[in-house]
Order: sequence, then C-alpha cells, then structure tokens
Amino acid sequence: MNPWKLKLSQLRALLAVAEYGNFSEAALQMDLTQSTVSHAIATLEDELGVMVFHRGHRGAQLTPVGERILHDAQKIQGLLENMMSAAENERGLKGGTVRIGTFRSIATHLLPETIARLHQIHGSVQISIIEMDELYQLRQALRQGRVDLCFAEMLEGDEFENIHVLDDEYVALLPPQFGLRDAQLTIEDLYTYPLISSSHDSCSVRLRDRLATLQPKLELTYRIRHDSSMTGMVQQGLGIALMTELAAKPVPEGVRVCRLPFVLSRPIGASLLRDALLSPAVYAFLDALRGTGEFASAQAG
Repeated sequence: MNPWKLKLSQLRALLAVAEYGNFSEAALQMDLTQSTVSHAIATLEDELGVMVFHRGHRGAQLTPVGERILHDAQKIQGLLENMMSAAENERGLKGGTVRIGTFRSIATHLLPETIARLHQIHGSVQISIIEMDELYQLRQALRQGRVDLCFAEMLEGDEFENIHVLDDEYVALLPPQFGLRDAQLTIEDLYTYPLISSSHDSCSVRLRDRLATLQPKLELTYRIRHDSSMTGMVQQGLGIALMTELAAKPVPEGVRVCRLPFVLSRPIGASLLRDALLSPAVYAFLDALRGTGEFASAQAG
C-alpha cells in the first residue's frame, strides 16, 4: 500500500460524509455530484483495503477503523490549514520576514529607528539582518535571493531599483594634538599628516579617485579594514582618518571631527531587484524607511 496514492479529494470527501452522515448531503455541501463523492470514498477504501463506511437506508456510518482513519484525516486537515495560514501570513501583514543586507554603520545608526517605526504599525513582521563588508557581497546576495533588499550604499545597474534615503558625507577624524584650530580642513592640511582610510572597495575607490584629482596627487598612507581600527590609530596620533560620518560613529573621546576641503559622500538607500516579486512585509518596511533621512539628519545635527 502506497500512502502517496491517497488524494486530498478523497480525504475531503471522507470528512464531509462523516460530518453530514450521507453521500447526497455531503455532495450538496461540496458542490459535487453524489456519484463523484461515492467514487472518491470507494477509491479511498480500495487504496486502504478496508471499509470506511457502512452504507444503509439510514445513511453512511463510520466503521471502527473508519473512526480512526477519520481522526487522522482531521489531523491532516489541520496541518493543511496551518500551511495555508503560514503562507497567508507571509503574503499579508499578520507576519512575514524581511531579510536585509546591510553595512555595520547602517545596521547600527539607521536600521533600529526604521524597525521601531515598522513595529509601531506591524508588530508581527520579523526582521533578519545580514551584515556584509563589501558592495559586491550585497549585490550577490540580492541576485541570489538570500536577501529581499539591501539597505546600504545604493547598488548601481539597470537591474536594481533604488530608494534614496540620505547622503553619508566623508569627514576627517583627527586627534586634538595635531593643533588645528578650525573644524574645516584645508588642502594643505591633507598634505601635512598621514592619511588613513578604509580598505573596502567602494569607499577606498571613491576617496582615492577624489584625492587623485589634487595636484600634486595625494596618496593614502594606511588602508584599514575596520572602522574601529581606523579610529584607534587616530587616537594614537598616527594620522587623519578619512571616513563617512556614519562609519565614524561613535566618535571616541579625544578625537575631533572636521569637515573636508571638498564635498564627498556615498548615497545610502534601499536597493531591490527591479522585477522582484516583493511580499507585503517588504513593502511595509519600505514605507517605514521613509522618514529615516530626516531622522538621520536630526541625529547628525
């Protein structure tokens, strides 16, 4: 006997006949012909090799083994309803999960406010945060379906749709012993001290390209992977760190934040695959995301 040969239509007929006590009423309630219901029960009994119902002028009565089979059919019905409920929750806003690829600085300083705003309205939506270091990792995760969206530096390319949130400006971090009186660096200041920057591809390329436009060309002395290591070197007086404002937070005690002599920033926002089929939970997160730029500006001020 192969249980995979059993059909849901047979179990549905079993449940209906057991509930209504005869084939004709079960067929009426299921909007089927009586012969269709009778055939479903007959083939079920053939597959099981036992009689499930006694047929008589009083209708259809379950046999003892039919009672036990009905109990199992009811459990299967409950499991099917659970499956449907889980799917409905994912499609709707009774639940669902939003998988977000992001950078540490975004996860620390922007995401918590967005999640709090989301949960004020949709408290049952779950958030999964996957932190990555490089843009190519975010791009790959989005293409492979491992995340629903990226909330980080916006991804470039026709395949992506972006929702801009804010521009994260580059600033200079330096120790007070460098003796600068103004919070605004000059071009000459950049030539005076060793420069420290991130080794991450997107940040380092953007900054290196901008420094290359200066005459004479300005080179980075240190390229460091982690933001905390960069600020630690600044604390020790090893140079000036050039990094984005969000990555610099929290600024260590004794470290000064100064403006650069030129404007440079990275665009921060949500990136999605342009033709992706998004769940209502993702759309709810995107709605909560609106206003994050104002929050970040207020925090920066």
